[in-house]
Amino acid sequence: MKRVYLTAMTALISSLLLAQEKAADVDINVNKDSGGSFWGSPVLWIVGAAVFIIILVAVSRSGSRQ
Repeated sequence: MKRVYLTAMTALISSLLLAQEKAADVDINVNKDSGGSFWGSPVLWIVGAAVFIIILVAVSRSGSRQ
């Protein structure tokens, strides 16, 4: 009886979860903004990350020398 109950509950839960899915609504915009945001530039993020890593390495190395 336990197995029948478990199978019925699994089927019910699976049908409820599948009912939650909706069709993929994908909107891709490849047009770049010519006057775009300064912070949206990927080059800025790459340079900023590189500077952060360099500072982090410099601080960690100077702390281990003492």
